[in-house]
Amino acid sequence: MKIQSKLAKNLLTRYFLSLIVLVVPMIIVPVVIKYFARFRIWYDGDPIYELLKFIEAILYPSIVVYGLGAWIILTTYFIKKALGYLDETIQATNQLVTEPERPIHLSTNLVDVENEMNEIRERNLLDQRAAKEAEQRKNDLIVYLAHDLRTPLTSVIGYLTLLREEPQLSTDLRARYTNIALEKAERLEQLIGEFFEITRFNLTSMTLEKEEVDLSVMLEQLSYEFLPVMQEKQLTWELSLQKEVHCLIDLEKMERAFDNLIRNAINYSYENTRLHLSLNIVDEKISIQLTNRGKTIPKEKLTRIFEPFYRIDTARQTTTGGTGLGLPITKEMVELHGGTIHVESEENEIIFTIYLDTID
Repeated sequence: MKIQSKLAKNLLTRYFLSLIVLVVPMIIVPVVIKYFARFRIWYDGDPIYELLKFIEAILYPSIVVYGLGAWIILTTYFIKKALGYLDETIQATNQLVTEPERPIHLSTNLVDVENEMNEIRERNLLDQRAAKEAEQRKNDLIVYLAHDLRTPLTSVIGYLTLLREEPQLSTDLRARYTNIALEKAERLEQLIGEFFEITRFNLTSMTLEKEEVDLSVMLEQLSYEFLPVMQEKQLTWELSLQKEVHCLIDLEKMERAFDNLIRNAINYSYENTRLHLSLNIVDEKISIQLTNRGKTIPKEKLTRIFEPFYRIDTARQTTTGGTGLGLPITKEMVELHGGTIHVESEENEIIFTIYLDTID
């Protein structure tokens, strides 16, 4: 880590500077004294002369002993200092585990380590909160889906029982009961499909089998497939697809991504409106944009729209929305292909934009 390297460099610098400050004067002072002593005539019996001769005799052993002593003292001091920093860091690491809510405080020389550990602590807290929220949303989702499964199943059983026990029912009433039972069975099928979405989304790894695909053809085909669903809300397409736009993608996975995106747009569109789908090459990137007319999504919800199990429709109307996995799966598929996806919403309009790489 850069911080550890910075701290180690600081300690080593202080260590060698301290060693130089203590040892160098012991060498320089005798040399200076000897230099200036040459300018005076000394006589035997002069007390200063005798003192200088004594100092000269023990000078080199004194330097060795003094230098060795200074080295031992300084080395011991800085080793204790480093071990003290290590103890502080270990205690702070333990605190990250045992008391993650409490901020970490270290000595002044460890301020960089303190800042990084507090950043790690805050990131972990955010991740833990996000994980708890996701788990809670998932648990709530399972409860809601279990309830939603029971409701259509009860209706299917009820209407089929009526058809079996009342053979004298009129043709119109029998047809009406049959249609209701079929609608409820289709809703049941959709909910079971959503359970499979949950398990598939939790898979840890996915491999791509890429092939060259003409996106304009693929998107045009997808748009036609949704026409029967769109008729229920009297929605229409407005296509603006550049021809011959080729890309290396896993066809099945990207079809699933666009399927989720279009289905989401249909669910949250106003009736009697148009869905605009465009495909272009912009700045050497493939740009795919899907626009629908619907209730403006608040900014605080836009930032969470790609979170797993997050639903804009908190009321959980059975006619709109699903598990809250459609958009996260789309995002994952796009990013697996090296692309990006983002959303914006204003003035009752929702715009999803996907960027993919062109074929070099």
